[in-house]
Amino acid sequence: MTDVLRRGRASLAFSFFAQGATFALLVTRIPAIQDRYGVSDALLPAFLAAVPILAGVGSVTTEQLVKRIRPSRLLRWSQPVVLLALLGVGSGDRLVELAVALGAFGLAVGALDASMNMLGVSLQRTYGRSIMLGFHATYSLGGIVGASLAWVGAHWHLSLFVSYLPVVLVLLPAAFVGSRWYVDGDAASGLEADADAGTGGDVDAAAGKGQGESGALVFRLLLPLCLVMTFAYIGDSTVSNWSAKYLQDVLGSSEQLATVPYNVYMVMTLVGRAVGDFGVRRFGAVAVVRLGAVVAALGFAVVAVAPGAWVGMLGFTLLGLGLCVLVPQTFAAAGRLFPGTSDAAIARLNIFNYVGFLIGSPLVGALGDAWNYRGAMLVPMVLVLATLGYARSFAPEPDRYGDGHERPRTADVGRGSNGL
Repeated sequence: MTDVLRRGRASLAFSFFAQGATFALLVTRIPAIQDRYGVSDALLPAFLAAVPILAGVGSVTTEQLVKRIRPSRLLRWSQPVVLLALLGVGSGDRLVELAVALGAFGLAVGALDASMNMLGVSLQRTYGRSIMLGFHATYSLGGIVGASLAWVGAHWHLSLFVSYLPVVLVLLPAAFVGSRWYVDGDAASGLEADADAGTGGDVDAAAGKGQGESGALVFRLLLPLCLVMTFAYIGDSTVSNWSAKYLQDVLGSSEQLATVPYNVYMVMTLVGRAVGDFGVRRFGAVAVVRLGAVVAALGFAVVAVAPGAWVGMLGFTLLGLGLCVLVPQTFAAAGRLFPGTSDAAIARLNIFNYVGFLIGSPLVGALGDAWNYRGAMLVPMVLVLATLGYARSFAPEPDRYGDGHERPRTADVGRGSNGL
């Protein structure tokens, strides 16, 4: 049991790492992609918006596919598609080729994100302790590595294809080999049931299975998590899209210094997620989510009132530490709320990842143009603070069984609804 779970955990962590590196290589080379294909400034937003929209379609499709196909199989084949689509972006020279490559990338990313988090939640349930933040920490590490490789490619004026090819040649076979050890939810549940059988604790596994068969996802229970996911990604997209411009245009930094805030933000997300699981185990998910929301809101406030670039940098540092815990804990909470239908819940919740990404950047840009960018930073601050009102949705029920496992609040699941 231990070897199976350890291999499953390690292989899934590598999948998160590979996805973080792949996504960073795409988004950090957008200017080079625009130059290669001759995409105008007016047309660029349409291409950029198409990726999260198609990713949402991919996540919705995954919700239906997991009824017949194991999430591990979806992840095993969607990750190579994402990597090959990245290579396709770097190898074409016509707009239609870019559109096809980005279309494949978006659809596959939706399936990839959903299936990765499905496997992560099922593993966490089997472990009986918080490990989701660790998976997302490896995603942050991959993002840092990918962004660094993109900087090397830009610094040495390498073509997109030359920059992407070595990464794909390394990650593609490694991810495919590692996929042999993924652990699906049903397999993980079987391992947990075997362990519980030795201690007389199989009542909960049976209860979870029965709930999955008779209950259905109730939208009013999932909605608070959907809102938290949206608010978190509005904050994240604000940093990724506006930090450099804000530091340079509003706080008067140099062009070189303006590239630092996002790197600092990514490093802080790695640090926060690396230690976050210990915080959840010690203080509980509710306390960690509340602390993350307060720290993130403080970060936005510091950015909004910063008199200069270095104080603004402090604000983006706080943002990384605060926002980093919200998304992993939202996926984990969905798994606790719906233990028998967690795959469907996570696929539905994952859509709001892309909703927040789509809203965040144009929202801040529109407010900045119509008002000012300092004031625009207060809007994601308020939205992140609203997370405090939904923090109870992250709370498990007290342990009634005496075995140390957290029990999800499922009393209302299946009442008065047959679906979302």
